[in-house]
Amino acid sequence: MSKSSLQQLVDAGQSPWLDNIDRRLLKDGGLAKLIADGDITGVTSNPTIFNNAIGGSRIYDETIQPMALAGNDPESIFYQLAIEDIRQAADLFRPIYDQTNGADGYVSLEVSPKLARSTKKTVEEAKRLWKLLNRPNVMIKIPATLQGLPAITAVIAEGINVNVTLIFSIERYQAVAEAYIRGLEKRVKAKKPIDHIASCASFFVSRIDTKVDGQLRKIVEAGGSNSKLASELMGKAAVSTCKTVFGIFEETFASERFQKLAAKGGRIQRTLWASTSMKNPAYRDVLYVESLIGANTINTMPPGTVKAFKDHGQVGKGANEGKAEAAKVLADLPKAGIDMMEVSAQLEDEGVKSFIASYKELLKTIDKRSKEFRKSMGNLAVPVENAIKALKEKDFVARMENKDASLWTMDPAGQKEIGIRLGWLAAPAKGAAIIESIKPLLAECKEEGMSRILLLGMGGSSLGVETMSLILGTGEAGMELKILDMTNPDQVLAAAHWASLKKTLFFVGSKSGSTSESNAFMDYFWEKAQKTLGKKAGRHFIAITDPETSLSKVAEERGFRKVLLSDPEVGGRYSALTMFGLAPSVLMGQDTDKLLETALSMSELCSSSTPIERNPGIMLGAFIAAGVLKGKDKVTLITDPELAAFGPWVEQLIAESSGKNGKGIVPVDAEPKLDFYSTDRVFVYLRLNGKNERRAAKARRAGHPLLVLPWNSGYDLGGAFVQWEVATTAACCLMGVNPFDQPDVQESKVRTKQLTDAYLKDGKLNMGSPIWENEVAAIYGDHLNGIDSAKSLSDVLSVFLKQVQIGDYVGVNAYVPRNDRTMNEFTKFRSAITKKTVTPTTLGYGPRFQHSTGQLHKGGANNGLFIEITAEPSADAEIPGWKMPFSVLEAAQALGDFDTLQSRKRRVIRIHFKKPFGRGMLPEIK
Repeated sequence: MSKSSLQQLVDAGQSPWLDNIDRRLLKDGGLAKLIADGDITGVTSNPTIFNNAIGGSRIYDETIQPMALAGNDPESIFYQLAIEDIRQAADLFRPIYDQTNGADGYVSLEVSPKLARSTKKTVEEAKRLWKLLNRPNVMIKIPATLQGLPAITAVIAEGINVNVTLIFSIERYQAVAEAYIRGLEKRVKAKKPIDHIASCASFFVSRIDTKVDGQLRKIVEAGGSNSKLASELMGKAAVSTCKTVFGIFEETFASERFQKLAAKGGRIQRTLWASTSMKNPAYRDVLYVESLIGANTINTMPPGTVKAFKDHGQVGKGANEGKAEAAKVLADLPKAGIDMMEVSAQLEDEGVKSFIASYKELLKTIDKRSKEFRKSMGNLAVPVENAIKALKEKDFVARMENKDASLWTMDPAGQKEIGIRLGWLAAPAKGAAIIESIKPLLAECKEEGMSRILLLGMGGSSLGVETMSLILGTGEAGMELKILDMTNPDQVLAAAHWASLKKTLFFVGSKSGSTSESNAFMDYFWEKAQKTLGKKAGRHFIAITDPETSLSKVAEERGFRKVLLSDPEVGGRYSALTMFGLAPSVLMGQDTDKLLETALSMSELCSSSTPIERNPGIMLGAFIAAGVLKGKDKVTLITDPELAAFGPWVEQLIAESSGKNGKGIVPVDAEPKLDFYSTDRVFVYLRLNGKNERRAAKARRAGHPLLVLPWNSGYDLGGAFVQWEVATTAACCLMGVNPFDQPDVQESKVRTKQLTDAYLKDGKLNMGSPIWENEVAAIYGDHLNGIDSAKSLSDVLSVFLKQVQIGDYVGVNAYVPRNDRTMNEFTKFRSAITKKTVTPTTLGYGPRFQHSTGQLHKGGANNGLFIEITAEPSADAEIPGWKMPFSVLEAAQALGDFDTLQSRKRRVIRIHFKKPFGRGMLPEIK
């Protein structure tokens, strides 16, 4: 394959660099492709480039938003986003840097142009940026002003790579080369190494012709004696000046003086041709590339020039050709009336002013967006900023990474538990090994004719997987997955109908190994598999659990295909990026590597290596906590439809983590559209494509605090897992709550066990006595004033809802099949409740909600009213070896949860329908 013109440039000794940086190029792989194709070997940036990038898209909001909410000024925000881009670009070019032994592969960042006339401040800023960037293949750009020259020497002497910019004259170039050499000499004198220091001198090309041609044109138009000469000199000043500079460059770095430095490893300060796009359409568009090719040089081109040169550029002698003619041009220019010293002085002044103007403009853009983000906080702007400051003062991120349990509790037992529950922080880093270990399993299962997965789980072992399956779907070569995490017999039978035994792989997920629901599902499907598949039944089962659990032992005894061990230091609700989530993701044929990539990126942003003001997890956690501390404890999720499945996972995470000690964050998910919202809310909008932008904007216009979290694709799910985990732990820190235990979940389990034990003994469940009843339903609970006169279910609900107070919410806990039909029924029901009471509502399907919001219901603040819905099943199924059907287990779970709520003095009623749940059965709200 023949080499492209750009690759031929490299062979000729010139490095093609891109004069542009834009986060969109970094995100979409555009820059990586240019590097892979051999089109460019470095990148330069300047204030104008960043101004165009920031002003031309909203992609930088991901950096601006958290820092604005933390109270940072526009300049500090700019340097943070610039450092992020430069670091990422430098990492992409690092292989070139390594392959060329540091000769190429550089990315440049400019000191503030406002410092162009201050030597001291330029040196200080260069040292600061170099330390922040922390990459060997970056260069700090310093302008070649008179004040910049001594700064170049000082910075080189510090061992920092320098790209000298804004050079317009031969004399200034000579001064720049001198400043560089002097810096190396100072470093040698100080007995410090110089072999790693790189520098380039950026000579601006096209601006010279633009300025000189304008003056020549006036001379030609005047028609004097110099008009003919002026006409002949048009378009020649820039290239002629550069060819002369190139000759001086060769002489300077071949001199005896420099050779002494070269002997100690000193590198040539490469000449860089900048501003090489053609401004005059009358000239060849790649003139400033073709004419200036030379060994040890760089040509930094904007994207259009890169494309043009690759298409039709010619590689010849370039800078080595026509030096005599160049000298004549430079001699003739004064004769024609052109003062090149004056031209270069004007260009330098204009260049500095232009960069300052661009810099001010980009700061203005950042400031405008910062104000937008702070305005979206409503009356929480200052509390959110204070919450971030509080977390910074606590050194929260570093202490969390060091497993400092005192962030959340001083209780010794609680601290001990926390010490073995922070493994999720390392989950993204460990994920690659899990993915590689599971990939062969997909091929094996497909080869054996399996095409479906039924995950038998509960809570954390299944919610993360469910989220992945609904947002990311099934890959072309993957296996279709469904979740069974409800003991409702109709739900179990529907899953059994879907799971064709010969085609299905059963995942049994339980962290503890003793989760009753998971074990009941396993026993049910194990018996069916044995009857149909015989000795091959074990090949269709995989267990995911912690080491040495009862489930792992059962799996070994039954000959399960595999026992996949999860990290014992990761709690269930934090386990989405462990074996529990990643193994099913691989088998679904999802791009799990991409999912993990976004998780790793977010993990880095949420780590102590990133300023806490930039940390997306801290931003979200501070927003939520500030709301709670100001009486806005209802976190209302608005999602674009494609991301709706993320809500239940968030619901479990924040409710079970925060709802204890009489405190809690109430997640409000999948709420019907409303005309009016109570003031005890904050809103988080997960934005993918803006389909619910109007709904979010409505909340913003009403003055409710709103945080928008943009997603670029469904695979941002990996990063979202990490962000919300960090946010939850940060919010709990500010609330004084331990996010890693669930003390109030156990009571419901104990009561359920007592009820099932009684059933095994007596053959029936004690359902209690109703406080109201008709032919359709029976109502259970504490006696309500006014219920005796109730003539319908609607009347009963009206009496119950009269208890609603400001700051309350209504939780609907449904022990009925979970499907689109029932969801529609409950959506209408919730909408009617909110319209009646102006109160947020939540919906949980039992028993799965017991492992999520159930902790909040019982351990959180007593600001919930609970309506439990149960119904007779339309069919039933025995649980092998349990001596009871699923209907009894579900009923016992509903009763156990109801009794626990009553014991905690919660306001609760249970509506039991005397026939299977169906359309129109829920009462109207009067």
